[in-house]
Amino acid sequence: MDKELLYLKLPIFLQNLACSIEGKRIQKNRYGGAFNEILQEYESRSYWDNDQVARFRGERLRSFIGQAFKHVPYYREMAGQLGLAEKDFAGLEDLQKLPLLTKSKVQDEYSRFLSGAITQNHCITSHTSGTTGGGLRFSVTKRAIQEQWAVWWRYRRWHGIDFNTWCGYFGGRSVVPLDQKKPPYWRYNRPGRQILYSGYHMNMENMGAYVDHLRKKRPPWLHGYPSLLTLLGSFLLDKKESLGYQVKWITIGAENLLPNQADIMERAFGVRPRQHYGLAEGVANISECPIGNLHVDEDFAAVEFIPNPEGLGYKLIGTNFTNPATPLVRYDTEDLVELEEGSCPCGRPGRIVKNIDGRKEDYVTLKDGTRIGRMDHVFKDLINIREAQIYQSVPGSIQVRIVKNSSYNKADEKQLYQELVKRVGSDTNIEFLYVEKLERSNTGKLRFVLSEISEGKL
Repeated sequence: MDKELLYLKLPIFLQNLACSIEGKRIQKNRYGGAFNEILQEYESRSYWDNDQVARFRGERLRSFIGQAFKHVPYYREMAGQLGLAEKDFAGLEDLQKLPLLTKSKVQDEYSRFLSGAITQNHCITSHTSGTTGGGLRFSVTKRAIQEQWAVWWRYRRWHGIDFNTWCGYFGGRSVVPLDQKKPPYWRYNRPGRQILYSGYHMNMENMGAYVDHLRKKRPPWLHGYPSLLTLLGSFLLDKKESLGYQVKWITIGAENLLPNQADIMERAFGVRPRQHYGLAEGVANISECPIGNLHVDEDFAAVEFIPNPEGLGYKLIGTNFTNPATPLVRYDTEDLVELEEGSCPCGRPGRIVKNIDGRKEDYVTLKDGTRIGRMDHVFKDLINIREAQIYQSVPGSIQVRIVKNSSYNKADEKQLYQELVKRVGSDTNIEFLYVEKLERSNTGKLRFVLSEISEGKL
């Protein structure tokens, strides 16, 4: 039986227990073993100068490329064809000797990207749908997971957040059954010190219950999708109310933070949200410093910025030198950035990013007016979908536009339908439309959720 469906059938007290058990497992994966040592190493590099961090990045990159050429079939063949060796890679600029890598290439030839030097019992299977809706599963070492969480916690600790801080989390996890019609619309992960608020019950009728619970529990840190936190903030502003306590930190992830969203959150909660950019693939990371600038975490991945041939800005290309299990070299994230000249007065290294054009999505609007943000998690395990887009013109009805690969079949469609129903309910009309390609914006980006409904537009 589907574990998620089984969980949703449990009584509430057992759902809380299940969240805590899962939370403990996650804590072990992320923060066990050598995590504290890895975090100390990352924090020790917080004020290196750019030359120091470039040398460090170059050393890791050269070793990483050498191991990929030796142990990974895809790169071993490439090295032979191009006549390249580890010694040919001294820094970021040398990556231009290699072609760009697309997600579809990894999907099609996944087994050829696996390292023969890494045993699977030292790895975990991770997955992502990214910004285009196409699922990708890949092997990642346990140390790589800990490195990724170390760079994220370095950023959080820059702002004063520590591991003992309770967090009100507003994300896409299905922690509350969709057909539940009364509070509580939240569950507890006690080992992780999280209150997990459902993102699928946030309509005007229910929002007061969320506010009352926040006032009661007073979590000092709110984290989640900006689309959901903006809904909560807008409710408070519309009602001319406050939470009644001082939120110390708001951090966001998984979506772009738009200026109007940041303004709404600051007015509603009394604190400006902070952001970072990261990907499950580990090919890039960008963190906001206390001054408010976005720094490329140069010691975590090799990040290239290539002029966008289809418009303004730069394409973000990354190499995940922390994960030898599935090397991704010059991986096209399909995200775009604008760059800022110069260095940051905060003293931290890294190129400065002015703006990230990544995950901008409209809301899906249900029949009862509930608006749901960040739907990409529906597609995480659907590896036979190239790209997908959700289009909506009428509340309670969605059209899912799909670019499929040659292995896509009825079982994939059935699985996708079941995953969508978990989020939008069985009373939502779901139509599948299969297309050869999806339209991009004028900057070349795919907008994953497009709404023609005024209330659903981001």
